[in-house]
Amino acid sequence: MSPAQSAISVSELNRQVKTLLEQGIAKLWVEGEISNLARPASGHLYFSLKDESSQIRCAWFRQRQHGPTIKLKNGDQVLAFGRVSIYEARGDYQLIVEQLEPAGEGELRRRFEALKKKLSAEGLFDEDAKQDLPELPQRIGVVTSPSGAAIRDILTVLKRRFPSIPVVIYPTLVQGDTAATLIANAIATAANRNECDVLIITRGGGSLEDLWSFNEEIVARAIHECPIPVVSAVGHEVDFTIADFVADVRAPTPSGAAELVVPDQAEWLRSLGAIAARIAQLGRRYLEEKFQTVDWLSRRLTQSSPAAIVARQSDWLRNLQQILIGAIRHDLAARARNVQNIRFRLLQRSPAIGVQQSMQRLSALQQRLSGSGRSSVDRLNVRLRLAARTLDSVSPLATLDRGYAIVSDDETGRILTDAAKIRPGSDIRAQLAHGTLQATVNETDTGKSNDS
Repeated sequence: MSPAQSAISVSELNRQVKTLLEQGIAKLWVEGEISNLARPASGHLYFSLKDESSQIRCAWFRQRQHGPTIKLKNGDQVLAFGRVSIYEARGDYQLIVEQLEPAGEGELRRRFEALKKKLSAEGLFDEDAKQDLPELPQRIGVVTSPSGAAIRDILTVLKRRFPSIPVVIYPTLVQGDTAATLIANAIATAANRNECDVLIITRGGGSLEDLWSFNEEIVARAIHECPIPVVSAVGHEVDFTIADFVADVRAPTPSGAAELVVPDQAEWLRSLGAIAARIAQLGRRYLEEKFQTVDWLSRRLTQSSPAAIVARQSDWLRNLQQILIGAIRHDLAARARNVQNIRFRLLQRSPAIGVQQSMQRLSALQQRLSGSGRSSVDRLNVRLRLAARTLDSVSPLATLDRGYAIVSDDETGRILTDAAKIRPGSDIRAQLAHGTLQATVNETDTGKSNDS
């Protein structure tokens, strides 16, 4: 290949160098003097670390900055922790800083890292070896200074969250040359007395030197050997000690440790109330199921008893008896209906029935004849009454009823209609509507003038 074909770009070269640096060199601490310090408006810090013969560019980005940085100035001797990288745009080799400390703590920091590495290799930090905290401890032990602020914070939180749990304090110094031995002895005492369910090792915040007693190997091994679950609450949230890594649980602050070891009493009581209600409900359901089982078994026992068997057989016999009686009654009723039908047919063919039917027909004919005679008589009566009314209308008797009379000659019986034909002195008879009159004619009046 020609040189032009095998060449790579500057950007690609810087990218490969960056990859080699970041993957090939682990994070590390670097000690040096600050120079060329720059504070742009972005909040990032850029400076160089140098010693007698060399220097390296450094970048400390704002997101990684914890604690005060305003006091940093050129000439400060510091310890910088970070990873080696390269700024590709300029090809500058640099250290990306994650933590920065004054160089006065450098020796302690190196001892800290060395002990941390050693104990980690021995397995003192393994998660498998860590114990779970009790859900509700019967007694809480605290290894700390009895006059420090840490114990006051812990007692205040415990009183608020669960005041009924007793607290045992194992007093010790937490700072100074003998503090580490005293702390280890206090842990051993708590382990030997075995009167607590959980042990809090704590002190308030301070510098690395102030917290160094909790970075000693004797304390770390005492925590590891303690059979009681240990909570480490040393310093503030940003402070880490060897005790934090060895302990079963690390709390960010003493108050946080108290929050971890006990539940909230109100919430606990609510949970207990809910559990009690659930237990009562389950108990009621269990009893109801058992009651039902007893009832079922009782029914089965009752049904399986000789008396129940005899009673069921008696019921069965009674049912069969009722069925038999019903069948007999049905058969008898059918036979009775058959007899009635035969009797009816026999009666229909009986001579007496024929005679009775003939008599009924004769009676019907007689009734028809009698009715026909009565009808004829009724018609004749009607005609007679019509004739009588006609006769009455022309009868002299009707005239007599109106005050007229029929006069006849008493001797001859001839009806007199003309006064001129009767002589005075003749006897006459006057027929009235009711009775007759005998009279003698004294004189006559023919209706003509001068006649007598």
